[in-house]
Formats: sequence, C-alpha cells, structure tokens
Amino acid sequence: MSRRTSKPFHVVLVGLLISLSPAHAAVTTGTDAEAQLPYWEIMQGDISVRFVQRLPDQTRGFFQARGFSAADAERVAQSCVFQTIFKNAAPATAKSMIDYDLKQWTVHAGGKKTQLKTREDWQKEWTARGVPPAAQLAFEWSLIPTRQRYGAGDYNWGFSIFNLAPGTRFDLGVVWRENGARRSGRINGIVCAPDVEAPPAAQ
Repeated sequence: MSRRTSKPFHVVLVGLLISLSPAHAAVTTGTDAEAQLPYWEIMQGDISVRFVQRLPDQTRGFFQARGFSAADAERVAQSCVFQTIFKNAAPATAKSMIDYDLKQWTVHAGGKKTQLKTREDWQKEWTARGVPPAAQLAFEWSLIPTRQRYGAGDYNWGFSIFNLAPGTRFDLGVVWRENGARRSGRINGIVCAPDVEAPPAAQ
C-alpha cells in the first residue's frame, strides 16, 4: 500500500502563481535588414513591437518634403525618432485582441521618467508655431496612433518620437492589454540615432 503525502501549502501556492504568470517578454536587437540601422524588438504572447532607428538627416528630408520649414523639420529631427512596427502576431483565425495607449508607456533616461511625445502633443506645438494645416496632417499620419486596437493578424507602422537628444541611451516601459489582461515589458539600452549625414539612398 503506497503512502500519499501532501505538499506544504506555500509550495503549492508558489507553483500555482508560476503557472498563472504570463511569460516574460523577449527582447532582441540587431540591424534591420531594410533600413540597415539598429533595431530593438519586444515580443510576448501575441504582441510584437519593433523600433528601428531613423537618422536625424532622414527625418529632416522627410518632413521638409511634406511642407515643413527647415526649422520645424529640425525640431523633429532632434527629438529621437524611431520607425515603429506594431503587430498582433496571432493567426488571423485566432480570437486575439490587443490594445495599447502610448500615454501609459514610460521613457527612462538620465535618471528621469517621461513619456513619448504623441500626435496630440505635437499638434499643439505645430499650431502655436503656425505650421500649415496640410503639413500638420501629413505629420499626424506619419506617427503611430496614440491609441489603437489590433485584431489577430493586424499590424501598423509609423514614427514614434521620444523627445530625447540624438545619441541618448534610454529604457522603454511598454504596456498593453491582451484580451483585456494588462501586460507589460521593458526594453533596456535603446539608443537614439546619432546626428550623422545619411547617404542619399537612405533618405
């Protein structure tokens, strides 16, 4: 006759908490094949977000071509711009819904915690500076939305702006909801692109 022993309660509780905890976010970095510039990417569950450096020179050319004065384009170029690709990587047939709000994300640099500079923040500045409405609209649509919902297989891309000087190193706290459950992750050691001249092909 075998003897059955029970595990202490605290051991059972710890095991249960581990089984219920979401997997830690995986963070990778390298060189983006298309941009040929450094990227940082966070993946957890169905979410995938990649941040690809953009050189200030690329940003200058992009916005001057869309009606911005040299001074206004320079204001953006000096603010640490990344091309951002956000995906719900679940198969299209899956029941998966991801929501995010950039206002909940945190930028950690130089011992301070700040937020990204969103479409709404820039709109106030551009209006005060008298930027033409057509240029403002082009700018708005170039940035990743402040809030968005992604079904399975959905994706989007746009610029994210961290309001930091070129070459600054920072950490980013990312927050989202997956099927209503709050999730978070952190990317350490992201670096704003240095202010160097971009070759013509990279414009």
